[in-house]
Amino acid sequence: MTTAPKPNLRRAQKEMTRAMLVQRAGELFTERGYAAVTIDEITNAVGCSRATFYLHFAGKIDVLREVAQTILTERPVDVYAELDEILATGDRDDFARWMRRALDWFLANRDFLPVWDEAASLEPEFRKLSRITSDQLADAMPKFLATWPADRRAEARLRVILLVSQLERFFTRWIVQGAIETTPDEAARVLTDIWYPALSEMQAPDENPG
Repeated sequence: MTTAPKPNLRRAQKEMTRAMLVQRAGELFTERGYAAVTIDEITNAVGCSRATFYLHFAGKIDVLREVAQTILTERPVDVYAELDEILATGDRDDFARWMRRALDWFLANRDFLPVWDEAASLEPEFRKLSRITSDQLADAMPKFLATWPADRRAEARLRVILLVSQLERFFTRWIVQGAIETTPDEAARVLTDIWYPALSEMQAPDENPG
């Protein structure tokens, strides 16, 4: 009979320290914003040294990326993969429900998303990451993209990216800045009016009559 290996205490401590760094960094970022928080403040909150921090992370960008993985209620690619299935059915009511769910995702993550936007405006690496993220959301919709001819596939991807961009900008103006007065249901209805035809009606290329 074999015995289970004893847990590695050093590894467990290392994992606990990393988890604490991520937790406290997330709390500080959401409380004060990305730029205002320093690595020293994160390490002081945990009770470890800068050297310990750098054993786990290359810098603030690195820890913010992991914070996102732990804080976000659901991966954005999963939200858009669901949209891909809905567009394949052509059901407008399902699309409207998806739009409401997309707004709920923004509302559920309202405290963290402004931090991500701030980092993207300050850090060149994050701007690059934002573009990669937009591409990944388009990639999560293969059925939608497949309905477009190859020579218009770039346009189809652009429509998805524009949808993402409008939802992000609307959320910022609506919730973060308080510049738009509406309810989630009303916003979902109007956004459905705009985006359902834009995504569900692929216009055929112009053909000259014979």
